[in-house]
Amino acid sequence: MKLVSWNVNGLRACIKKGFLESFASLDADIFCLQETKLQPEQVDIELDGYSLYWNSADKKGYSGTALITKKTPLAVTYDFGDAIHRHEGRVITAEYEDFYVVCCYTPNAQDGLRRLTYRMQWEDDLRDYLLSLDSKKPVIYCGDFNVAHEEIDLKNPKTNHKNPGFSDEERAKMTQLLSSGFTDTFRSFYPDLADAYSWWSYRSKARERNAGWRIDGFLVSNRYMEQVSDATIHTDIYGSDHCPVGLQLK
Repeated sequence: MKLVSWNVNGLRACIKKGFLESFASLDADIFCLQETKLQPEQVDIELDGYSLYWNSADKKGYSGTALITKKTPLAVTYDFGDAIHRHEGRVITAEYEDFYVVCCYTPNAQDGLRRLTYRMQWEDDLRDYLLSLDSKKPVIYCGDFNVAHEEIDLKNPKTNHKNPGFSDEERAKMTQLLSSGFTDTFRSFYPDLADAYSWWSYRSKARERNAGWRIDGFLVSNRYMEQVSDATIHTDIYGSDHCPVGLQLK
């Protein structure tokens, strides 16, 4: 089974840049999207053999997630926790026979870390949510995590220290989540691989220079890692400022 996660930075724009062709070439069983930036009625998309589930933000043109799956889930739920987390369309959870898939678009701490307080609350509440699922069956947690965990995960760690996505606080929350029983699948397979990124700024030809960040990925319950055969980053696929990331199950 193959899973793919992609922050498309506006699905309607991404469709104009080859999304459907990339979708077909990736041929995933489960496809998770972040930052769709739409309401379902704003896009006309049919994907033969797949079911589509949408979670849109209250604010039009903002945030949003989608789950596209060949196998019909046992159940699908939207968002989590208290009402404060239920307005931006950031989480979709699909329950399958052997695991949960949680598609997530993590809130950005924003310039000056002005949204860091909320980000910290989000991280604590989401960790509790993931652990509650994990107590029932293994969890595959994927999406745009909006944090580069270690210095190897971005091109310029020194100049980005304390910037959103590489603050000490955000990195510590990722460490805490991993310590709670989850594995960063890409780093598990490629612990020392540098210059492997999933997001590049549109400014200063960052992608051409590969001056990027690895902020998208798959985390898996530790006990389920025996079912994982590989984790991938599809840097050859364009259409967004992020590229797709993948997970291969045995």
